[in-house]
Amino acid sequence: MIGELLSRSEEETERFGERLAATLSGADVVYLSGALGAGKTCLARGVARGLGVEAREVASPTFALLHEYAGEGGRIVLRHLDLYRLEDASRELDVLGLPESVAGAPVLVEWPNRSLAAVLPATRRVTIEVLPGGERRIRLAQGAAPRAAP
Repeated sequence: MIGELLSRSEEETERFGERLAATLSGADVVYLSGALGAGKTCLARGVARGLGVEAREVASPTFALLHEYAGEGGRIVLRHLDLYRLEDASRELDVLGLPESVAGAPVLVEWPNRSLAAVLPATRRVTIEVLPGGERRIRLAQGAAPRAAP
């Protein structure tokens, strides 16, 4: 495990995301795990802000599957996947051309437990646990080595 944080607010969760953004490269895939409403998209807003994206643009891509966020100059700086609706992400995402279609920018993946590891292995894993008082325990762990650029 790389680290752990107790977050008492959305702002603290977003700040964690901003700090995480400072460590990311275009080869990183970050799995975001936690229950519905745990704060995965909130953390994604912080990552986006840390990469120069307007945080208000960040929303859960549950129905779109993939959101791409651009920084200054229109360059894609973050890709954000939500696999909640997929039955078998490995098979379904392979049909969509992953991982080739997400290369070149960090990727955040919500609901990665949908059989994704073979297609897009994590370089980092973030787990958000909702505690009885409403606080969030955020754990950051190392994943596999970064994926190779195409």
